[in-house]
Amino acid sequence: MRNILLTILLLALSLRVLATEGFAVADIRVEGLQRIPASTVFANLPFSINDPVNDALLGEAIRRLFATGNFQDIELGREDDVLVVRVVERPAIGEIKIEGNKAIKEEDLLAGLKKSGLAQGLIFRQATLEGVRQELQRQYVAQGRYDARVVVEARPLGGNRVALYIDIDEGTVAKIKHLNIVGNLQFDDKTLLKQFEMQPTGWLSWTNSEDKYARERMRADLEKLESFYRDQGYLKFNIVSAQVSLSPERDAVFITISVDEGKVYKVANTKLSGELILPQELMESLVLLKAGDTYSQSKVTSTEELMSRLLGNNGYTYASIRSYPTINEADGTVELTFFVDPGKRTYVNRIKFYGNLSTQDEVLRREVRQMEAAPASGQLIEQSRVRLERLGFFKSVESEMVDVPGTDDQVDVVFNVEEQHSGSVGASIGYADGSGLVLSANLQQNNFLGSGKQVSVGVDRNDYQTRYSFSYNNPYYTIDGVSRGFNLFYRKTDFDKLGVAEYSSNSYGASLSYGYPISETARIGFGVGYARIELEVGPYAPQEVIGSPRDLSLDYFVSYKVVNGEILPVDGVVKSLDTLLNAGIDPYLQPTPGFVDLHGDTYDSYTLNGSIRESKLNRGLMPTAGHSQSLSIDLGVPGSDLEYYKLNYAGQIYVPLAEELSLRFHTRLGYGDGFGDTGELPFFEHFFAGGFGSVRGYERSSLGPRGTPATRYLALNNQAYAYDELAQKLIAFDIGSSADSFGGNVLVEGGGELIFPLWFVEDRRSLRTTLFVDVGNVFDTGCGDAQRNCNNVDLTQLRGSYGFGLTWISALGPLTFSLARPFNDTRDDRPKFFQFSIGSGF
Repeated sequence: MRNILLTILLLALSLRVLATEGFAVADIRVEGLQRIPASTVFANLPFSINDPVNDALLGEAIRRLFATGNFQDIELGREDDVLVVRVVERPAIGEIKIEGNKAIKEEDLLAGLKKSGLAQGLIFRQATLEGVRQELQRQYVAQGRYDARVVVEARPLGGNRVALYIDIDEGTVAKIKHLNIVGNLQFDDKTLLKQFEMQPTGWLSWTNSEDKYARERMRADLEKLESFYRDQGYLKFNIVSAQVSLSPERDAVFITISVDEGKVYKVANTKLSGELILPQELMESLVLLKAGDTYSQSKVTSTEELMSRLLGNNGYTYASIRSYPTINEADGTVELTFFVDPGKRTYVNRIKFYGNLSTQDEVLRREVRQMEAAPASGQLIEQSRVRLERLGFFKSVESEMVDVPGTDDQVDVVFNVEEQHSGSVGASIGYADGSGLVLSANLQQNNFLGSGKQVSVGVDRNDYQTRYSFSYNNPYYTIDGVSRGFNLFYRKTDFDKLGVAEYSSNSYGASLSYGYPISETARIGFGVGYARIELEVGPYAPQEVIGSPRDLSLDYFVSYKVVNGEILPVDGVVKSLDTLLNAGIDPYLQPTPGFVDLHGDTYDSYTLNGSIRESKLNRGLMPTAGHSQSLSIDLGVPGSDLEYYKLNYAGQIYVPLAEELSLRFHTRLGYGDGFGDTGELPFFEHFFAGGFGSVRGYERSSLGPRGTPATRYLALNNQAYAYDELAQKLIAFDIGSSADSFGGNVLVEGGGELIFPLWFVEDRRSLRTTLFVDVGNVFDTGCGDAQRNCNNVDLTQLRGSYGFGLTWISALGPLTFSLARPFNDTRDDRPKFFQFSIGSGF
């Protein structure tokens, strides 16, 4: 009313300068404009030059100009036949400054102000500003901040602009001192309060803020209370009142909730009505409540969802299922009727992809199981979304159905993807525990040029290995998902620098592999390979590799004798072979042969391999739900230089606990042996454990059996004595290292992880943090008599650790580190508390 009166007054004042009789406008002159173009004024005048005007038209002109909201004053005048329009523009908002806000982010406050018509560059209105102040105050009150204060001030700037200053004192959240429920007869207060997120102040409240009052939390807790009762059969449960009172200081809240429980209702019977498109028996099988059951609202809701999903999977995307309870107060029963409205069957018009900036549409489309022109199926659309996430190319994949304009039975299915790094191109420098400095020049992509193919060309060098490789895999070699890949490599490895036994290998070879899908989530594969392996055995290699004696300078050896129970050196260092021979000592005894003694140091290895893999993980990288498992066998072809087999099994399962919170359990098992002429698993095919991807908290490949140290056997009086007979007679001198890992033919590993987010990191999709427990070890079914730390399979000998781990998928590859503490290590183990790797793998 105030605005109407003001407009009438301005109109009267403006029109008094005009002649009461009409006149023809020869020209129009606008005065007072600063930012607003004259065209805006002309566009809102209900007449043009040379048009006759009168009081009614002039009044309409003023109303229209005021309606634009751009002017705070308008005056019309006449100079002869020229109409003069004098305006005073409203100021524009030059800047908005907000201070004191913490509970509500500044960008959220600015977004709310913009919705209210206040943003930089817009026209400023004092009335709107006051409304915003009240709205901000209301938001803080809703958070339980009853003592919050919001001061809004507009300060003039040059150029008809104003600056808005919003000073906020958020105050403190009122704490819940008392929460009381009255009227509850069937359930005690303790049981009911468990349904609440809000709780009275306790000694742990500072850790979870459960005693902070907020109106939204209060509303949610009341809904939980109502759901609890209705799930127990109290169909007519009612919250009579919920009273919230404040302390005089406005820092404490007292809540009293009054309830009327009613009585428990049983289900008399259930029935279906409406248009039953699908077989009635199938629909009835989805009803979770049967005659005689206690009524449960959650089961009713689940039944509605199951029916709706079933109809949606058959093309009835917009099906509606509504339940109607009919209560019989006499016997305390309820008859449930589920009304089915399938709506029209919906068909898919187009399937579209957005966000795939580098990945080709074809790569995405071949993973989609929903077809165009077919009935829209919620199940197939969701299955397609999951398959896209399993590719490992995307941080996230979301799907939606969009109505096609002009139709009532067609939708477009839209998949929105956000790509992430799936490899690396170029040179990189990294560091990994157990490998040292990693230098590489490579092109390694799991999604090469957006084609979905895996290609790797690389040169890598670290402390223990030099590798040249090329690999290629096409997951869709055929249109029905048969994959084909091949690999070429040259590798030179010094195992002694890896902390394993003293030997090195030069190898080169190639392999060819195929994979066949046997279901949506499982594949079988097989392949053939060839490798040329050349070993170089060091002087201190363990006896399992090459037996003693070794061709070494005798300056390394010292002979001993036992005098009065003590072991004493004889004549210091033995300088020559003649000295030994003249003393009746023959160093050339026949040792127990090692693998190289029996099979040589050069091999042509021909292998066959087979595998079966299943993955129901929700994502290809950093999954949070589902499971996967694989079983593979590698077989040295009978008749080749090496005849052996290796079995590997790996499995993992993710159990979601809450949003961004999951448990992961995993295991890896391995067994290998030789057959035919080989007789044992080649030592360079042994399993190893320890480090990343195994048992963290121990040095890489450090767990399990050690090699038997190389020993100089000596003979005295035609009798040989070795290291373990020191206390008896002339002995041998240990020239090897007992600390070298040697691996074994049995691997047992497992563990569990709690995956949790770092809430202070905004984009957590490429970041994973875990609390973990790892267990595992390597065993050998043919331990040598002198091997240290070697056991046949014995689960009591598993080593374990616990700790914290972090992985980040960066542009250079994954960055991974762990802090781990072993909890049952022995003196033969090599613990390592901190381990990390940067840019050394993909």
